[in-house]
Amino acid sequence: MTILERNDTGAIAHLRLNSPERLNALSDEMLAALQEQFDNLREDSQIRAVILSGAGKAFCAGHDLKQMTAGRQSEDGGKAYFADLFNRCAAVMLSVRSLPQPVIAQVHGIATAAGCQLVATCDLAIAAEDTKFGVNGVNIGLFCSTPMVALSRNIARKKAFEMLTTGTFIDATAAEALGLINRAVPASELGTATTELAETLAAKLGAAVKIGKQAFYQQLEMPLEQAYAYTGDVMVQNMMYRDTQEGIAAFIEKRAPDWSQ
Repeated sequence: MTILERNDTGAIAHLRLNSPERLNALSDEMLAALQEQFDNLREDSQIRAVILSGAGKAFCAGHDLKQMTAGRQSEDGGKAYFADLFNRCAAVMLSVRSLPQPVIAQVHGIATAAGCQLVATCDLAIAAEDTKFGVNGVNIGLFCSTPMVALSRNIARKKAFEMLTTGTFIDATAAEALGLINRAVPASELGTATTELAETLAAKLGAAVKIGKQAFYQQLEMPLEQAYAYTGDVMVQNMMYRDTQEGIAAFIEKRAPDWSQ
């Protein structure tokens, strides 16, 4: 069984976490498979949008606690293993942000701990209405410090802290209201809604989306004046694209653009 399935339809790549018996936990094997696919997608100019989903009854239940327990069986109590594990997980999350293509999480069942982190890390997310979200490591004595990074950059500070310290779950309606996901839909419509969003993104000029995604995350970390200066330079660069000039001409002339990529 392939732990991470990839199926491409036109310009859309669909990655499916495929370890349902472990609730698609981010095991060592799953992290390695995700990293490999993200590295491949970074160089794939034919793909313009990515959908990330999970097989079985859950999107992702976070790290593999059985593996983590086994990793503790070393002379240093697992310190080196845990440091490496969380570094590898961070690298996967950062790879999502550095991909030129938008990544959409298609979420169902539960998304907990590092699974919730993965949803928060994706550029966009659509969830089934009965999905539950949580960063509930505190319930077993392990504060979700790395999931906190993505979560606290998605939702209001006090709500994030409440979720982290109480370990309680929120439903998809609350997740939408807080900005963790873009929208909640009936479970029967989840695949269709996600695909429609991916198709909308894939129809745009790939070079413009690529430069825009990079600029979006860069400017968020900058002071206001610096952000305007930086994004002004990005727009100048974007205006130099042949296909951008063609897109503007097509709009003025009321015709479809003839893009080269």
